[in-house]
Amino acid sequence: MSEIIELNGNRFFLRTWGEPSSPSLLMLHGFPEYSGAWEELGERLKHRFYCVAPDQRGYGQSYSPPEVGAYHMRNLICDLHALIKHLDGPVFVLGHDWGASAAYGLTISHPDLVKKLIIMNGVHPIPFQKVLLEDAQQIIASQYILWLRREGSENVLAENNFARLKAMFTKDMKMNWLNEERFDLYVDAWKDAFGLRGMINWYRATGLYVPKVGEDIKSIPPLDARNMRVTVPHLLIWGMQDTALLPKSYRGIEELSDDFKMLEIDDADHWLHHEKPDQVAQALLEWI
Repeated sequence: MSEIIELNGNRFFLRTWGEPSSPSLLMLHGFPEYSGAWEELGERLKHRFYCVAPDQRGYGQSYSPPEVGAYHMRNLICDLHALIKHLDGPVFVLGHDWGASAAYGLTISHPDLVKKLIIMNGVHPIPFQKVLLEDAQQIIASQYILWLRREGSENVLAENNFARLKAMFTKDMKMNWLNEERFDLYVDAWKDAFGLRGMINWYRATGLYVPKVGEDIKSIPPLDARNMRVTVPHLLIWGMQDTALLPKSYRGIEELSDDFKMLEIDDADHWLHHEKPDQVAQALLEWI
């Protein structure tokens, strides 16, 4: 099912699986996906949950302002706050990639709206910023962020039917799940260079410091761990072959969580929800 709703005066597109009378599971996609990325898990979880997957701000058929400032985390959290109110929350929250960042931000600022938090290959800002200051491998793996932040990167990514974006999407990952039919659906969601701008603005708006390879790393004030704790039950599922977010990206997250459980999937990468939907769904159901 799908519907269009208004949140804080802005248009948002939702895909849903399951019955509205079931407990709500809010599913937050990352870059460069869209709400349809949750199809496999939605089908496997709809007997237990009302699965709700928005096209997040800047993506697909949802509100997509061109200004970078519109994508500051406080605005992304406001979208989710309004959506949970619409769902008569609190809700279970599942986030992947940038959706995980939004899920962490929501949970830290509004723990009363989140029953339990599930993160898949996505990072809390404190461990990730720390590894970007200390680890050469992750600095190298994250150089794409600096490229994406450049003005006009969306124009390059949209050329030749999104050839550069598809190459970035699939680099060093197992992509047998991305067949031609599914890729066409992604292209429809990306639309054009203007359609990509909102997506990439998530990278431009973040305060994350990514050093250039070989440069002197500047000192930055530490983030306040006391104000960034995860106080609700928290499950982290990680595909250990991820080449964009290395496993060291989450090192120390258990110290920032009141109630934490970890599941590592050795033979999966960043796109674990596409590669291993049965295993991910079963782990989520057993934990909840």
